[in-house]
Amino acid sequence: MDSIKNVITVIPPLLQLNSPYPSGAYLTAFFKTEGYDAHWTDFSLRLFYEIFSRSGLTRLFELSEKRALQLASEAEGRGDDNTAFNLRRYISQKESWIEWIDFITAVLSGGGAREKEHQFLYSPFAPRGNRMENYLSEVSESGREPTVDYMRFLCSFALADLSDYITVAFDPQFSLVRYAESLAVDSRSFSDFEKQIDSPVMEHFYKPVLEKYFQELPASLICISIPFAGTFLPALYTARWFKQQFGEKVFVCIGGGFVNTELREANDPSLAKYIDAISYDRGYGSYHALLTLPREAGQSIYKLRMFVKKSDGSVKVIEPIWQDAEAEKYENQITAKIIPDYSDIDFSVYPRMCDDTNAMHRIWTDGTWIKAYLAHGCYWHRCAFCDTSLDYVCGYKPTDIEPLFNGLLKTAREKGVYGIHFVDEALPPVALKKFALLNARAGNPLYFWGNVRFEKTFTKDLAAFLSYCGLGGVSAGIESATGTGLESINKGTDIASITRACCAFKEAGILVHAYMIYGFWNDTPQSIIDSMETLRQFFTAGLLDSAFWHKFVLTRNSTVYNQWKKDGTLNLVSREESSSAFARNNLHFKGEEKFNKFGIPLEAALNSWMHGERLEQKIQKWFDFSVPQPSVSRNFIETRIEEYEQINKARADSLNENMIQNIWWLGGTPVLCSSRNGNQKEYRWLYLMEEQSEFVGSFNGFENIIKILLALRPEASEEVRNAAITEISKNPAILKKIKKLSGRGLVLLDF
Repeated sequence: MDSIKNVITVIPPLLQLNSPYPSGAYLTAFFKTEGYDAHWTDFSLRLFYEIFSRSGLTRLFELSEKRALQLASEAEGRGDDNTAFNLRRYISQKESWIEWIDFITAVLSGGGAREKEHQFLYSPFAPRGNRMENYLSEVSESGREPTVDYMRFLCSFALADLSDYITVAFDPQFSLVRYAESLAVDSRSFSDFEKQIDSPVMEHFYKPVLEKYFQELPASLICISIPFAGTFLPALYTARWFKQQFGEKVFVCIGGGFVNTELREANDPSLAKYIDAISYDRGYGSYHALLTLPREAGQSIYKLRMFVKKSDGSVKVIEPIWQDAEAEKYENQITAKIIPDYSDIDFSVYPRMCDDTNAMHRIWTDGTWIKAYLAHGCYWHRCAFCDTSLDYVCGYKPTDIEPLFNGLLKTAREKGVYGIHFVDEALPPVALKKFALLNARAGNPLYFWGNVRFEKTFTKDLAAFLSYCGLGGVSAGIESATGTGLESINKGTDIASITRACCAFKEAGILVHAYMIYGFWNDTPQSIIDSMETLRQFFTAGLLDSAFWHKFVLTRNSTVYNQWKKDGTLNLVSREESSSAFARNNLHFKGEEKFNKFGIPLEAALNSWMHGERLEQKIQKWFDFSVPQPSVSRNFIETRIEEYEQINKARADSLNENMIQNIWWLGGTPVLCSSRNGNQKEYRWLYLMEEQSEFVGSFNGFENIIKILLALRPEASEEVRNAAITEISKNPAILKKIKKLSGRGLVLLDF
């Protein structure tokens, strides 16, 4: 590998549309620190525009028109007039779709022409599909008149309509987000999967992208990141193309989330037709060893499985070294200091889809985010259902927050993108507070959000502080919203703590999303119904903006599976059968299928609750089969909220001289004005959108107190803050007066 000085990281399609996936940014930054000429490219975006453009749709209809009309005739013969009409409508309107597609994508990426928006909305000659028509009908049925203010939604549904056409008439594996995802996880063998690689979209649209982008290439290491199953097929197509085009000039390696979880045992020699190696986990240690350390032919490398072609045409598979103290030390050092490099990315051309009015749902797609993490791994890493034996969960390593903040702020200013999406497994509260404080002292330029743990650390005061400093949204796993359920999965929290955290975030104006799971190995209809009822109460109380139900999947690297393998004491009987003979992490277990019927009712109820509908309907009415009544009282969460209020009152009363270092002022600047009865003066200010007041007569020397309060704001410098803390410490009378402001702008943090 001595001849390689060039490294290219590829993010294969189709992954996501609104933002680049961060693995390319981290690997590029890493290789640059190693002294290599490193670049990365996001082929999700490039393939998107190859298809959804004037030239792309022209080519698409040329390739698919005959098939679409044939399918329409077959549908009509079956009496399916609706399908026949829709397929023919696409062909009849193909010129219109071709004419408008560049406008549609321009609107979604922040461009377009406002005047043309009126035409696209009202003209009877503009293209229409089922999703577009359904959306406009819903708007009208709600009593609203469709206006250009709905254009982003209409253009999003236009792309979804075109995507439906592609899936039906051209390539059944196509999706706007994940390509051939089910194929990657369900194939019984690698050979079964291989048969699908030369799919229509790959051959007719993706191959030209690769040919245009890589016409010539020096000796290079090609790193292909595969974060999800839906990027695996395009990744292998990419890898094979590089090998066929450039031969021995390239060394092709795959890695990423899907590889780390599903392909840890992948040693099929057939992979050598596509790749030279598989890199596991973070990759820094394995790539460092591959590129810089002296080694002998056939020698194993840290977390790198090699596929070496021998002179006789056979393939030798060299297994990785899984543990190496020096490599792990090096990797941890790199992890702490690395800053993602987005210099190769043009954020302005990423389309931002709007497919739901729910505010929290939109945050995922309606915005272009700079993705980063505060810490690698999860600081809890003990949930029984999680892949706790894998590095992406158990290899917890915080980053150096100040250099990271400075680097992200520099990127934001260079790219004009000020939203940060933290992709941590769970944001560490201490690191999150430090990042937030740095943001406040820089003038609050960044808006950020990410995944947390709903736990007691997130008090009302901490949530308010984080919101003040730029935190706008959180997602977190509740998974099982019952006390026994949380205990059985070793979630490390309880319903009371979850409720308090949600209350705190919502009071602070932070959007909240919850992940739910049904069908655990020890689930029962009663536990699912109880969890559902508790979730309903969360929505009724306004504690959640959105949520999502997942069906439990047993994984080979989970705590519960490893515990069962070790002692057999858990109520779990694994069928020892992977869902795929190739992707090996997901396992089947006895009795899992009995929970399948719960999926549709759970999703239907949740969709209504997220839009404020049918919140008072009894849980049993969502099911067309018999289910038990909830054992959870109808005021269960309401009682937990009352407990939260009492805790906050007691917390405000607890402030003493030992806590001065942890007090902050988040209220507005107090303004002197006449009291409402006009008899005396009072100070008024806002805190959490509510007006607060204090009579001058009851607060002698308030002018000096105001100066101290302003020095306690997060944006104040450390020097100014320390001077204020010192003044309070020296004068107990000041602390006594300030204590009266607890919960009215003065907050107390625990760290």
